[in-house]
Amino acid sequence: MLKEECFFLGTIVGKYSFKGEILAKLDTDSPNTYLNMESLLIETPQGLVPYFIDRSQLHKSSLLRVKFEGIDSENEAEALIKKDLFLPLNMLPPLEGNQFYYHEITGFTAIDQMDKEIGIIKNVNDSGPQPLFVIDADDTEILIPVHDNFIKNLDRQKKKMHLDLPEGLLDIFK
Repeated sequence: MLKEECFFLGTIVGKYSFKGEILAKLDTDSPNTYLNMESLLIETPQGLVPYFIDRSQLHKSSLLRVKFEGIDSENEAEALIKKDLFLPLNMLPPLEGNQFYYHEITGFTAIDQMDKEIGIIKNVNDSGPQPLFVIDADDTEILIPVHDNFIKNLDRQKKKMHLDLPEGLLDIFK
């Protein structure tokens, strides 16, 4: 499976027991959603590799404790530490209303409070402290903070995001 067809779920942060169990820090507000999985994809230098789950449970509410099939020792578990975990995109729970996944809004048209088209959302840059919508406006890159107060309406059918932006924000890109 290609990485582009998957979403980042978390990272293996440590081993739990001498029997090969690992602890994974999940990048989610709802770790319970991921308790009954059959497998996880682990990123290796060769690509994403499926690892089948023997059992899993929450550990201290924020970590997932996992026993993979075929990983039966501390040394085997040690080799997985700091590896990233992925799942296919179709396993993401659906969101409603103005909630969205960053990958989901790529290609949406951004529209300001005056119903004027700003441009097309290329992606969301979340590498800094504040995620930013990266919008292509006639070959000009516009960066708008991802903030709940700015998102007025998300129309999935029409692929449009209506924004209510502070006065003058778009003027800095002209």
